[in-house]
Amino acid sequence: MTALLYRWPVAAKFGRTVPKAKFYEHGTVPGAVRDKFVTEVQRITWAYKLAQSTINLPGNADVPEIQIFQIDTKGDDVGESVLAAIDKAVKTPIIFEIVTGEGDEQRVRMAASHKQAGHATPKLSAYYTTDWQPQDAERQPLPTAISLPSLYTALLAPLTPVSARPGEELSDVAARLQAVRKLEREVASLERKLRAEPQLNRKVELRRALKTKQAELKQQR
Repeated sequence: MTALLYRWPVAAKFGRTVPKAKFYEHGTVPGAVRDKFVTEVQRITWAYKLAQSTINLPGNADVPEIQIFQIDTKGDDVGESVLAAIDKAVKTPIIFEIVTGEGDEQRVRMAASHKQAGHATPKLSAYYTTDWQPQDAERQPLPTAISLPSLYTALLAPLTPVSARPGEELSDVAARLQAVRKLEREVASLERKLRAEPQLNRKVELRRALKTKQAELKQQR
């Protein structure tokens, strides 16, 4: 994982507290996830809105804006099911900053999913995150970008195990991420089988299959 936080533009500051109930008032969030909102989340702040009106970058149908949500936790962290419930309730992409601790012990991490709009319910990839960092850690300027979609891709790039290739759309990156995770599981499974297999001829077959999957994984990354 990376150690990275961004310095969000002052012009994009929104600073509005959002009631937790807003994200499950329509009854589509399971009771167990509602309980997590209660036990894990102290406060949700819609901190910044990255849009053409605030940072002068054009958007498109998939990425008309990018929201920055700060979640102050009650305990040590907040679960992905809570992040997903918020993501599904807000149609535009979200970058989360999760804050835990108090005073000098306060820490923050950035987390996000590759989110694809254009559906009744947005499609989400797995969540990726930075390491925990001190709240007062030095922040980096936003990546250089000519549009909100390219900015979104650049913001997520350090979080994910694959990098966007030249000319690649966000949906392509998300598809490769999904393929990488599947291949990682298959490689791990073959490695376990290889270690446990006592028969030499079967070991040869497993080793051949493992090399094939490892090559596929390297290509996807």
